[in-house]
Amino acid sequence: MRKTKGQMEAQIGEALIQFEKEYMGRGPQETKAFILDDIILVRLQGVLTPAEQQLVKNPQGTELIKRIRSNLLEQGRELLAKAIETITGLNVVSLHTDISTKTGERVIIFTLNENLEDKFRSHNMP
Repeated sequence: MRKTKGQMEAQIGEALIQFEKEYMGRGPQETKAFILDDIILVRLQGVLTPAEQQLVKNPQGTELIKRIRSNLLEQGRELLAKAIETITGLNVVSLHTDISTKTGERVIIFTLNENLEDKFRSHNMP
């Protein structure tokens, strides 16, 4: 059975929710994934824990949260890449992330080794 772009984006979003719950200890309130050419953009909203929300009330806490979250994601990079590779059938070339301590939103960008969006146009999905 071939997946539609929407089905694959939903599957990617679910994989990121699972990763956040298992690896970070808490899942986001909302997740959306977007496939754009050879890029997957994932937007996670409501990712800060109540303790982190208290810490970000001062500049030192903000910097600490950004460093910790970035470090944790970098340590879990292989798990995330494997999940994306399993879903898409393509290799992850790079992963980039940032978190807004003001809005509690995180973005994760995966760059793939091929244009994934083209595969939906040609109906050759794994």
